[in-house]
Amino acid sequence: MGRKIPLPRSRPVRVGVAVSLIGVGGLFGWLPVLGYWMVPLGLLILAHDSPRIRRINRRTGVWLKRKTRRDR
Repeated sequence: MGRKIPLPRSRPVRVGVAVSLIGVGGLFGWLPVLGYWMVPLGLLILAHDSPRIRRINRRTGVWLKRKTRRDR
């Protein structure tokens, strides 16, 4: 999207932020401000340190791109 958001340099802090975003987003997803948008954000941060999550994010991005091109 052309924007850069600085991540913490410490791996444990990044993982903690990601897990807390996923947890809070999952628990309070029905609230307007703390919605389900926090879950993908947490997964993106977690992908910085986890090859498995990075792979899932890449596959999802490719799938979404193919789906949007097919719908046109």
